[in-house]
Amino acid sequence: MTRIKAAVCTAFGAPLRLEELELRAPQTGEIEVTLDAVAICHSDIHFAEGAWGGDLPAVYGHEAAGHVTAIGPGVKGLQDGQRVVVTLIKSCGTCTNCASGKPTICEAPGTGTSPLSRADGTPVAQAMHCGAFAERVVVDQSQVVPLPDAMPPEAVALMACGVITGIGAVVNAGKLRAGEDVVVIGAGGVGLNAIQGARIAGARRIVAVDVTQDKLDTAKAFGATDGVLATDAAPWKQVMRILGRGADLVAVTVGAIPAYNHAPRYLGWGGRMVMIGMPHSGAMAEYEPVVLAYMAQGMIGSKMGDVVIRRDIPWLADLYSQGRLKLDELVSGRWSLEQINDAIEDTKAGGAKRNVILF
Repeated sequence: MTRIKAAVCTAFGAPLRLEELELRAPQTGEIEVTLDAVAICHSDIHFAEGAWGGDLPAVYGHEAAGHVTAIGPGVKGLQDGQRVVVTLIKSCGTCTNCASGKPTICEAPGTGTSPLSRADGTPVAQAMHCGAFAERVVVDQSQVVPLPDAMPPEAVALMACGVITGIGAVVNAGKLRAGEDVVVIGAGGVGLNAIQGARIAGARRIVAVDVTQDKLDTAKAFGATDGVLATDAAPWKQVMRILGRGADLVAVTVGAIPAYNHAPRYLGWGGRMVMIGMPHSGAMAEYEPVVLAYMAQGMIGSKMGDVVIRRDIPWLADLYSQGRLKLDELVSGRWSLEQINDAIEDTKAGGAKRNVILF
């Protein structure tokens, strides 16, 4: 057992509490990673608020970067001391979905026993297979990808979720073709990366829709050609005027029901909506099915950008090294683990693109 410091959720909606926990050694197929950085995603906040249930006490955090410091039996292709990005995508590699190139919806990722516990033996849940609001993690080898040491740890950490989710939703799930028009609803961390994905894929027009002008200005720095305030009356009509028609692809990157209710209004004939943002469990949206059927429109759910991490993350890291993918610009603030509750409150305030905890 290794003693580590971690930010623990002991009650939904309460501030996280710093504790010293026991971290067991990696078992078959697992590695230990000593973390350099972990970003704060809205999903971590929603989980800690109880939006999707789960066991407590728990350690959240799933956008992480670090170095391999221990290797369990049966691990292949990873070395001690290697820089890796740590994701929540744990895959068996053999189920029907994994064999079809869809590891984000692995049918048998396995839960197993959490590697975390308190000194008295009380189990502590390793949320989202990561538990990265901690100095070290033990994860399955399928969850990590080696990346160059030359990349800043903040940039590596962002590759674990927000970047691949936004870009992958447009490129993999949305199957965007060059010359198509895109609307991205929400210009937060995931939305900015959906915009980057549309730019990289060669979209003709990329319209960002958000509730604040500041975020629309930021969206243009990441590749949006136009911005529309969601608070305007019937913003979809303004988008139609900009595009001259309905959008080919609408990416909903926020978990807000009004955004989902309005999203189909932006679509043109044959358009498709990619559903990325996750509302709280039990929240319901409403659609008029006859319109979607008549106009041959579609809805596509996208989990983690439908990525294959060993394929997509190195591709994106190479784009970053060429200066074609913005990662450093996504970092709004750098915090210590002791400041995590302040960093979370700053994230909830809505202005941050990504706050990062540095160890």
